[in-house]
Amino acid sequence: MSSITSYVALGDSFTEGLNDHLGGDRYRGWADRLAELLAAREPGFRYANLAVRGRLIGRIADEQVPQAEALAPDLVSLCAGGNDILRPGGDPDAIAAQLDAAVGRLRATGARVLLFTGFDLRQVPVMRLVHHKIAVYNLHIHDIATRHGCTLVDLWAMGVLRDRRAWSEDRLHLSADGHRRIALRAAEALGLPAEEDWREPYPPLGPSVWAEARKEDLRWARMFLAPWVNRRLQGRSSGDGLGAKRPELAPVSMMLPDHG
Repeated sequence: MSSITSYVALGDSFTEGLNDHLGGDRYRGWADRLAELLAAREPGFRYANLAVRGRLIGRIADEQVPQAEALAPDLVSLCAGGNDILRPGGDPDAIAAQLDAAVGRLRATGARVLLFTGFDLRQVPVMRLVHHKIAVYNLHIHDIATRHGCTLVDLWAMGVLRDRRAWSEDRLHLSADGHRRIALRAAEALGLPAEEDWREPYPPLGPSVWAEARKEDLRWARMFLAPWVNRRLQGRSSGDGLGAKRPELAPVSMMLPDHG
């Protein structure tokens, strides 16, 4: 792997790090974890994270991409379009065209670009309704990565993420361990040696009781699904009014998040 002395992460809640809690409304996440792995190998390494929860690909392209161009890092990660896919009328072809243009701009700076496919969410209620759109978008992402010479992390193919323990209570964001596994997978894609294996299976679970499982589904729908759907119907986002948690390139040890 060629030397990576600086890294800028772009995207939405996935890259911001929800729900890998640091305490209060502060989050770590796979990108922070990857930056820590890179910093351990490269003295003077610097890192910025411009991702903001709820961001659509248009705002990521208009706001975060120019910031990344100005920072001129060796590595940029970009995961965008998932929130667009989940909104009513989300067109994977049109979203992919925006992603393609953003990647072209980033690659023109000479940066190495790390891309991610969407997750296989067919096991999650409601999300299974957009399963086919995620699959179509993933085909575009594979093509974009190939044409622009990007490094690709295929989240769809990570079977271990189909285990519910890879996800937090809201079933929409990764757990701390899910983020840990994504960081390891991204490090592998970049050619970093890792002491841990993201493929390690979770221990077997005991049989679930049907009545308890349905009770938990109802609780989840009330506490997490209904507010999420309501925000989308109203055109609002959980990230409204928030800015990037790590807006400037700085040593990992010096960058404490201002918020989640």
